[in-house]
Amino acid sequence: MSLITKDLLSRVTSYRKVNLSKGLGAPQILNESFSVDKEYDIFLSHSYLDKEEIASLKIYLEDFGFTVYIDWIEDNQLNRNSVTKETAERIRYRMQNCKSLVYAFSRNSSLSKWMPWELGYFDGIKGRVAVLPISDYESDSFNGTEYLGIYPYITQNKIANTDNLKLWVRESVNKYIIMDSWIKGYNPSERN
Repeated sequence: MSLITKDLLSRVTSYRKVNLSKGLGAPQILNESFSVDKEYDIFLSHSYLDKEEIASLKIYLEDFGFTVYIDWIEDNQLNRNSVTKETAERIRYRMQNCKSLVYAFSRNSSLSKWMPWELGYFDGIKGRVAVLPISDYESDSFNGTEYLGIYPYITQNKIANTDNLKLWVRESVNKYIIMDSWIKGYNPSERN
């Protein structure tokens, strides 16, 4: 199992800019068909300071078949620098229309006003939260800082004896579940 690295996201960014967007930046190319009531697999909690990597992460997650909500893409009228009741209500509404929250952990995460609030709110209403560390280097483990250590984290690896790359949620030592199943709420320990 390995973490998602900045180098991987950089390669996605390069591919995106050359092949998909003709050099446009993240905000310009990622707008998709907008619907207020659209449901998403993932609410991507992140620092806006990482917007280029986050834009690439959105594409990377979508390549696995997930739908991903990012506030500055779907709700670009929101003011990221101002914490208002209206902004909080919109974000709450969007979280209610998401199956899971993925906390994109980076060096900039601690600078975000919104990430701790989003994590706590989503954990309270749905509980399906995982950390996705964006690593500076190749690694296969993540030791969450402070409260992040209580949440499972996301890695990538091939399914045994195949070339089929999947995202995995590490729920505990030696216990991984394919992310598709985790988002759907599948828990192998609850099988009869």
